[in-house]
Amino acid sequence: MLRLLGRALRTLYSVCALAVFFVLLAIASVAALVVPRLGWRRSLTHRLARIALAILGLRVKSTGLDNLPEGSCVVAANHSSYLDGVVLTAILPPRFSFVIKREAADMPIVGLLLRRIGSEFVDRNDHGGRQRGARRVIKRAEQGHSLVLFPEGTFDEQAGLKRFHAGAFIAAVRGAMPIVPTIIHGARRALPANTLLVRPGPIVVEILEPITEPATVATPNWLRNETRRRILARLDEPDLEAGPRPG
Repeated sequence: MLRLLGRALRTLYSVCALAVFFVLLAIASVAALVVPRLGWRRSLTHRLARIALAILGLRVKSTGLDNLPEGSCVVAANHSSYLDGVVLTAILPPRFSFVIKREAADMPIVGLLLRRIGSEFVDRNDHGGRQRGARRVIKRAEQGHSLVLFPEGTFDEQAGLKRFHAGAFIAAVRGAMPIVPTIIHGARRALPANTLLVRPGPIVVEILEPITEPATVATPNWLRNETRRRILARLDEPDLEAGPRPG
């Protein structure tokens, strides 16, 4: 009986917290329409993300923030939950642009907010759209913008690190920017792929030292393999890629 009551109370809390989260999302989207400067919009979203995660009962901590270079860089993180973008928005300085799948741009409210904070969208399902999106991301990198990418491209119910796509690493090489491997621990447990109800608990973001190898070494394939190796070494999930890829 007590177990059923506890489960009911947790579910009720999750539903209420989720409702508040969407209210904050709406507030952020309206504010993004009226706040004139991109930097201000990102700073506001950064603060609201921190508030939203606290309301959801998620205790988010980070290690290695001092590993972020002062200049531009590419943060490459594992992807296991819809919470990943919110968590990194709350943790990272607001100078970063997120690179996100094209479908997110069409989501009500969410798409508006993502566009207004300077996100870049890549169409994974259309070859031409994928190429155009990749060119925009590379141009951003060449202009010195700091980027956040999830090289796996997607996530599902299966725990583990998927194959990395090359886009993040081509952008890093073309922009002559360091890659910062980043691991998000606990997001999959907090919000699995098959539910919208958040499970309160800890989430830890671990930011590793940047990869700054010289251009003679840091080809896109080498960067992809090295970044994935470093993330996998710290991630408590299995390797879902079948065998090493050539460098």
